[in-house]
Amino acid sequence: MIVTPEQVQQYHEQGYCVLENVIPQAHLDGLRNECGRFIDMMHAEMDAQGSDTLGISHRNRRYFVSRRYQESPIVTGFLFSDLMAEVTSALLGPNVYLFHEQYVVKAAEKGMKFAWHQDSGYVAANNGAPHKPYLSCWCPLDDATIENGTVYILPFDRAGTREIMPHEVEAGSNDRVGYFGDDPGDPVEVPAGSIVCFTSYTFHRSGPNTTNQQRRVYLAQYSGELIRRKSGEIWGLAVPFVENGKKIAS
Repeated sequence: MIVTPEQVQQYHEQGYCVLENVIPQAHLDGLRNECGRFIDMMHAEMDAQGSDTLGISHRNRRYFVSRRYQESPIVTGFLFSDLMAEVTSALLGPNVYLFHEQYVVKAAEKGMKFAWHQDSGYVAANNGAPHKPYLSCWCPLDDATIENGTVYILPFDRAGTREIMPHEVEAGSNDRVGYFGDDPGDPVEVPAGSIVCFTSYTFHRSGPNTTNQQRRVYLAQYSGELIRRKSGEIWGLAVPFVENGKKIAS
């Protein structure tokens, strides 16, 4: 059993749980290799636009490489693996859709922080309709430490809310910020190959990378229902993965 009943309870009551050392080495190595290839592709896009910034990605500081999984059988193999079917079903229920996926990389010694936010805050700010919390699977490809900018979680009981809060755009970083309190949150220090699971309503942030190595994370997000824009249009990837408890994507 990869996800225990106690971890399921913590996920629903506090907004997160941590699964240590659950990603097989073959998947871990493959995700690392593809990360480097995708960053090279992003540099080419920046060069073509004559810019060091693409959205919230900043050259040699912080990278978000999103929705490129169809270009990589390696990434697809992880997203629709038996491992992820078991994890997502345990936390979301019998029906699961792939909602979003991306690499999040902080460069050595210059990796930027990421401000307090809820993932659903970005959806709501972009005409997303009301939706149930979806699942973020934060998968460190390197050992995650305070020094290299690991994720900090603010449990529900300390955040003071289980609802989506308004988010403001932070000047300079383009981050959206939704929590302005003084609680620093709990840093999650875990080895590479772990999965930090949290809801899209859970406030989280990350610190800067002060080490001499990159800090690479693969983020896979899944929902238990189709998420829509206010117009009714389906939001996100919306790829059926598990139906009535049975994996239907491979």
